[in-house]
Amino acid sequence: MSVQGMNHFTVLSDDLEETKKFYCDLLGFEVGPRPNFQFPGYWLYVGDQPILHVIHRKQLNEVRAGVIDHMAFTATDLPATAAKLEKAGIKYELRRLPLESVRGGLWQLFFDDPHGGKVEFDFDKDEQAPKGHAAA
Repeated sequence: MSVQGMNHFTVLSDDLEETKKFYCDLLGFEVGPRPNFQFPGYWLYVGDQPILHVIHRKQLNEVRAGVIDHMAFTATDLPATAAKLEKAGIKYELRRLPLESVRGGLWQLFFDDPHGGKVEFDFDKDEQAPKGHAAA
């Protein structure tokens, strides 16, 4: 057995439309084809890949994170992404890996989805810093 890559993440939601709006309208994912399962949900695509599956649950557990800490995606346009999150009132944490580290200079932007799932967007080291943040 040899792993070839990451296929998808699945998040649970007690409000499918709010979750779809967050990931699609705010972050740019697109709703795409999904098998006719016996439970409601969405498959959210980036390009031709369904990388985020959303499944409806009537009630979510109080502790949301479980054993998975976060899901990370490669992204572009750090300044516009930060501005979009700020406009939507979503708090985020921006980190930059030290230049001498593995993947040196990579920007990491962390924020929570509507149900407490932690999301990380990784931006190339050459991306411009968002307004109000130091470049290094």
